[in-house]
Amino acid sequence: MRLRNKPWAAPLIAAHPEWISVRPVGMIGKWQDRFAQSQPLALEVGSGKGQFIIGMAQAHPEQNFIALEIQEVAIAYILRKQVELQLPNLQLILGDGAALTDYFAPGEISQLFLNFSDPWPKSRHEKRRLTYRHFLAEDQAILASDGRLQFKTDNQGFFEYSLVSMNNFGMTFDLVALDLHHDARVTDNIETEYEQKFASRGGRIYELVAHFPTKKDTPARA
Repeated sequence: MRLRNKPWAAPLIAAHPEWISVRPVGMIGKWQDRFAQSQPLALEVGSGKGQFIIGMAQAHPEQNFIALEIQEVAIAYILRKQVELQLPNLQLILGDGAALTDYFAPGEISQLFLNFSDPWPKSRHEKRRLTYRHFLAEDQAILASDGRLQFKTDNQGFFEYSLVSMNNFGMTFDLVALDLHHDARVTDNIETEYEQKFASRGGRIYELVAHFPTKKDTPARA
């Protein structure tokens, strides 16, 4: 959902280059330089207003986190909170998550989060879904060999599509939760803003965690 323009967003972003990179160039392989210390680096693609990524950074000081968001106003909400919190293990990117290899080096990311991405339900829009094979190839390229992809959605059709797409790509599933908030295996779930509102009305949340095959075992793609 696109947020309404906020006149304070652009000036706030311009004032805080220490916390946010705008469509960064030349940062491939260098992201650890922006953190207080070098630690495993996790990335959320499409961070919204940032409740999830801020919660993760607070809960896991032993990891570094990057919030990647294409909407200026959304990333500005995260930045406003980060200016207040000054979390040393959180950085922000205003940019497009469609081509992650434009921003990150092979193996630079240890964990990737896709939370409530646009399901693009029409068949003709399949190639825009973030779990389509083209995007999975991008994900695999930037993830470490032992990296994990975590995917959450409220859309059953998108979830089923993603299961098939990832399976066809040769991925292995570490967790498949058909009702996340009532799954006893999951004890450390941090909610997004949307998830919190949707689940409070009785909606079901789906989640999967998966990892890629080693590069040598990846099926060839035409």
